[in-house]
Amino acid sequence: MATATVRPNPALLPLPFSNRIVPVNTAPRDFDPERDLPEGFPDFLAPLHAALTLRQRALVARRENALAEARAGKLPSYPPPSVATVSSWKIELPAWCADQRNQMTGPADDAELVVKMLNSRAPGVMLDLEDSTANTWEQNAQGIKNILEALAGRLTYFDRKRNNTLGINPSSTVIFTRPRGLHLHQAGVLPGEQLPASVFDVAMVAYQLDFSGLRHPLCFYIPKSESADEALWWRDLFQMVAVLKGLPKNAIKCMALVESHPLAFQMEEFAWNLREHIVGLNLGRWDYMASLIHFNLEDPEWVLPDRNTIPHNVAFFQNLRNLMPEICHKHGMLAIGGMTALYPSREDAELNRRALQVLAEDKKNEANSLMDGAWTGHPDQNEIAVSQFPAPNQLPARPVNTNTHPDLRPVPEGVGQRTLEGTRGAIRTVIRYRNGVLRGKGASLLDGYMEDLATDRIYRLMIAQRMRHARQAEILDARGTAVEHTPELIGRLFDEELDRLLQERKSDDPQIAVTLREARRISEEMIRREEFDPK
Repeated sequence: MATATVRPNPALLPLPFSNRIVPVNTAPRDFDPERDLPEGFPDFLAPLHAALTLRQRALVARRENALAEARAGKLPSYPPPSVATVSSWKIELPAWCADQRNQMTGPADDAELVVKMLNSRAPGVMLDLEDSTANTWEQNAQGIKNILEALAGRLTYFDRKRNNTLGINPSSTVIFTRPRGLHLHQAGVLPGEQLPASVFDVAMVAYQLDFSGLRHPLCFYIPKSESADEALWWRDLFQMVAVLKGLPKNAIKCMALVESHPLAFQMEEFAWNLREHIVGLNLGRWDYMASLIHFNLEDPEWVLPDRNTIPHNVAFFQNLRNLMPEICHKHGMLAIGGMTALYPSREDAELNRRALQVLAEDKKNEANSLMDGAWTGHPDQNEIAVSQFPAPNQLPARPVNTNTHPDLRPVPEGVGQRTLEGTRGAIRTVIRYRNGVLRGKGASLLDGYMEDLATDRIYRLMIAQRMRHARQAEILDARGTAVEHTPELIGRLFDEELDRLLQERKSDDPQIAVTLREARRISEEMIRREEFDPK
């Protein structure tokens, strides 16, 4: 009998680079650029590669230096005053994006979900090639294809329940594309060369797009930035692409996620560097939490409670949530809040009630912080999210006596619970999440929560924290007894949770057992090797 094997996920194949292990997406071995890329695309891509790849590598190396400095005690801080912070500059917010009270987000490779999001009547929709999409050639290619069809209004899916093909309804919804981040790499496209994945994604969409058929400018959502200087890289990418397409240099527009602790101190400078393109900032709070843990990993006071016991208005979120609208409104930009992870359910009435209640409280808090909108991932969330915001936007509102340099690292004291069951739940989640990735899914609905790469990073970092500070951090079992989180304990918990998952599996497909075991191995290895960068 043949033994089942797991095909390696290219996103997990390590490549040494500048003393780092960086994730690389590689084209299939039988890939032929002349046959498999749009005609003329390599010539379009070549000048972008020549101008931007070495700069990307330098920026990635600077990220490593910033993290090393933090580990040595020099943590991120506010830069000195600059033209970005002292001059009275403003963007002109276009009318087509003035109302973004809710932005639906989801993986671009899922045509059914894309159509449903675009038909949800949400003011904005972000089609994701990054955290919620598995970083494989197949998923990325399908995502780009769906994005192009969606922008042209042609995307459809077959609804088995209705036995009918459904498409996109006409609407004023603004469509954003989130390309892969600056830290990711694409191999196998140009012979012998390794490209920034961001360049490949942006170029593939822009090159094939009929700009004359767009209802609004082409819009991207910039992910995973860690410094204001990185905005200059994105600016040059957008402007080079526009010129190559025969468009004005400022033709491409964008929003940007604040997902890293260093960038939180440089939001104003980042926006200034992109002022010809940017329309707003977004607090990507789950990746931000992961980054915050990562930069404070040496500090035992930063051992966080179980993730789902941390309130949405915890100080390290709330201080940033209050600062972002002040900066954005000062310069005419939108401030968008984050994703509520607990999802509604059409099968479980109690879960649905709780999820929608949490959603309303979370979005009301963001509206009270003067945010202009928020993120959701399920069509049933749209109406509730939109209704929490008092107007299409709150640009005229500015807080009274605002602190322009709040503490962005308030120690999380007196919130949540630190429990052995929380550790066990984190281990169970990372195994299941990684199992989904190995099977081509970048996001999975687990125990009512939508888990993607951001929450996977949080859980891996939380487990690492509890091991690193095992003697200082009190983690309690069900009887209230402190349990020291040694590597041996973590290994045993991984074994136990894997056994439970194997026993609970509902399919006889032997490949599921194989990928679960591989997911368990990869997840624990990433924690032990302290691989916590987005991958």
